[in-house]
Amino acid sequence: MTAVIAKSNMTVIVGLGLTGLSVARYLAAQGRQFMVVDTRAEPPNLQRFRTEFPGVACELGGLNRETLCAAAEIILSPGMALTEVEIAAACAARVPVIGDIELFSRTVQAPVIAITGSNAKSTVTTLVGEMARLAGKKVAVGGNLGTPALDLLSDDIDLYVVELSSFQLETTHRLNARVATILNVTEDHLDRYDSMTRYHAAKQRIYFGAQQVVVNRDDILTHPPLAKGTEVFSFGCGEPDKNGFGLRLENRGQGEQEFIAFEFEPLMPVQEVAMRGRHNLINALSALALGHAAGLPMDAMLEALRKFQGLPHRCQWVAEKGGVEFFNDSKATNVGATLAAIRGLARSPAKLVLIAGGESKGADFNSLSGDLRKNVRTVVVIGSDWGKIAAVADKVTQVVHATDMKEAVASAFAAAKPGDAVLLSPACASFDMFKNYEDRGQKFIETVEGLRK
Repeated sequence: MTAVIAKSNMTVIVGLGLTGLSVARYLAAQGRQFMVVDTRAEPPNLQRFRTEFPGVACELGGLNRETLCAAAEIILSPGMALTEVEIAAACAARVPVIGDIELFSRTVQAPVIAITGSNAKSTVTTLVGEMARLAGKKVAVGGNLGTPALDLLSDDIDLYVVELSSFQLETTHRLNARVATILNVTEDHLDRYDSMTRYHAAKQRIYFGAQQVVVNRDDILTHPPLAKGTEVFSFGCGEPDKNGFGLRLENRGQGEQEFIAFEFEPLMPVQEVAMRGRHNLINALSALALGHAAGLPMDAMLEALRKFQGLPHRCQWVAEKGGVEFFNDSKATNVGATLAAIRGLARSPAKLVLIAGGESKGADFNSLSGDLRKNVRTVVVIGSDWGKIAAVADKVTQVVHATDMKEAVASAFAAAKPGDAVLLSPACASFDMFKNYEDRGQKFIETVEGLRK
């Protein structure tokens, strides 16, 4: 049955996940008329929606072109692409299509720090939130991470720190963030984008209307075409110059020590950073740059670096067994994240034993080759696309195939030598074998804890 919708006043929410539910609450509070459509016959929040919004129309089990083309506005959930046939038809019919972040940007009053990137955005978002909290700010943290952005809105918030995905940015027209960054850009989501160019273009939308930007000096793809008057801060592994955060060697009487630095000023020794791994120094530097651009005090930010130990499933230390350390990096669902983890944990002459594999999302694994040759003793491959990784790894190191997590951990432990580390960093999505990356990481942790020393 096709709904008859007055184009002048009906908003259509596409997708009833957590984002769709947050949009419904927002529209209801605004007194706007809306309905919901979903391709699924039983979307996960259907009962909750019907309890909160009795009588609001739902069209389930598919998208109706007539409904969408008659809408006054479409609020598209990030899981649904603009290229879907029915959505594209609505765009052709000049129906405005936006997402929840566009609604958020139209409403929010306090400053926003907006963070995207192929990797590390959840860690950096959470860390910046901790910096703001230690600075005494009433801070709200969410977006693609945790609480949907619209559910964060409140009159008593001093600062918003939001993680944004490329999917969310596709339907965001002008974010107007106080500070915005792309942390890094590596190949990802090529099952949704037909080229890296389109993926990169979606990421770049975070800079629309930004007052200040933070760029990665080591990744030119993070640099925007700048509007006049936009202030730029940077981060990177090398020595920083004006408006830059980086690493400097200082001679403090007991030989050279490496320091986190701003411009020419050393701030703290790198060994005081609580997060493990070289790649987490980059995360620390990016968080400092974001917080400094937003006006957070340096003392509070450095205190956060000394306390914050990272997030679960992101190069998370699990245990030591028989002289071998185990790290859970299940959140590494693309090649760039796995490369960062390998480089961050590499420690010659010891080696890594890598557990990798899952759903590849169309990724090219050839860029792993050099790091596997240099730093990885054995690759244990799992999941539906294990063969794609094995084809690359087999040319440069030893490869073992495992059919489940228990076998993978046992094989990795057997291949490791004392002083080595076993790293679960799959470079793939998890849905072929697990509920999600959290489930994959938890299975790894449980299996490792069950090992005998």
